[in-house]
Amino acid sequence: MRHGKHHASLGVTIGHRRAMLSNLAAALITHGRIETTLTKAKALRPFIEKVITKAKQAAAKTEKKDAIHLRRVALSAVRDETAVTLLFNEKYKEFVSRPGGYTRIYKLGPQRISDAAELAIIEFVKADDTGYKKSKGRKSAKSAKTKATPAAEATAAPVVPAEPEAKA
Repeated sequence: MRHGKHHASLGVTIGHRRAMLSNLAAALITHGRIETTLTKAKALRPFIEKVITKAKQAAAKTEKKDAIHLRRVALSAVRDETAVTLLFNEKYKEFVSRPGGYTRIYKLGPQRISDAAELAIIEFVKADDTGYKKSKGRKSAKSAKTKATPAAEATAAPVVPAEPEAKA
């Protein structure tokens, strides 16, 4: 059975896809942000996050043998020695306090003219970035009405009692 085997094929062979993701990951590690198609960015996200996790694990290991093994596993995925060295020596420090979610994808506006592909920017998230505040769910219509009533009263014009007319 093929349960849990789905991945973005990107319309290429498996060797081409591995090489493409390796090159995209090396560029992302080197530059910190790259512009690519939305589909490639979505395929790159789990790939690069697994490599970053390996770098964090290698930093936490006390035995040098385990750290070297993790570096070699990352090197077999990324295939760019300078990018892996940069990640394992310097860049992993940005993600030590983060439990995950090392990348962020921004969709860019118009589609590419030549093939109408949706463009996106994928970048590393800063260490101190907390992200946006998530809502706790959809509010019910009843609670929205009860909250709207006091607000409507506050914005309405105040009622001023009429002054008695003076007799001449």
